[in-house]
Amino acid sequence: MNLDLARRAIGGALGHAASQGYKPLTVVVLDAGGHVVAAERQDGSSNKRFEVAYGKASGALALGMGSRALMARAEQQPYFIAAVSRSVGALVPVPGGVLVMDDEGALVGAVGISGDTSDNDESAALAGITSAGLSGDPG
Repeated sequence: MNLDLARRAIGGALGHAASQGYKPLTVVVLDAGGHVVAAERQDGSSNKRFEVAYGKASGALALGMGSRALMARAEQQPYFIAAVSRSVGALVPVPGGVLVMDDEGALVGAVGISGDTSDNDESAALAGITSAGLSGDPG
């Protein structure tokens, strides 16, 4: 994940959100190593949305599955998710954190979004990833 791709993913996510009438979003793009490549907060997005979006993306990378799958895992194994959260840090197990793959299927990073419903956050993330010419796996 490089800065150009991250910016394209953010632009695509925010464009999709605007076309759908979503609430203001915060978007965080991480590379495969979990480093923040780019982040953007729309006017009106509440003050802790960065941490939530980061937790969705970071958790997806940490466990190798989108945050939708993490939510299912949390429902089935809440003690496991609680333990992992304590050991790896930021992990928000609700939709909106999507793994990103290149055209060869290699993991290149993750996008996390927060600000609207979790399903809408995930929808915007997928739209942004697609607009950057990449593919996403929400779990």
